[in-house]
Amino acid sequence: MAEMKNNSGIRDRLKSFNYAFSGIAQLIKSEANFRIHILVLMMVTLAGILLGISAAEWIFIILAAAVVLVAESFNTAVERMCDIISPAEDHRIKIIKDILAAAVLISVIMAVITGIIIFLPDVLALILQ
Repeated sequence: MAEMKNNSGIRDRLKSFNYAFSGIAQLIKSEANFRIHILVLMMVTLAGILLGISAAEWIFIILAAAVVLVAESFNTAVERMCDIISPAEDHRIKIIKDILAAAVLISVIMAVITGIIIFLPDVLALILQ
């Protein structure tokens, strides 16, 4: 009997991965800002490879990117939920959406600052050679 629970648990875990990948696909398909974040991340990744940034720097890049992508994901999910709860214009919903947008903006600003700290010395060294 315990084995059946484990098999069921494994199937449930695999289903949860499918749901998560479906959510990522939905974000990519329907959210222009998410696609922009992915494009910028690809450019940053290429720059990191070309400039040979350190493992520690990669960790900061990965963390910054994760924060931005998660913030954009939460923003999208909560905005959609707000649209379902209150399809008509509502000042309270607008405030919620503005705060969500602010969270994404804050995460992007911090990611840009992280990128500047990591990449600027290498870029300046290349320019000043």
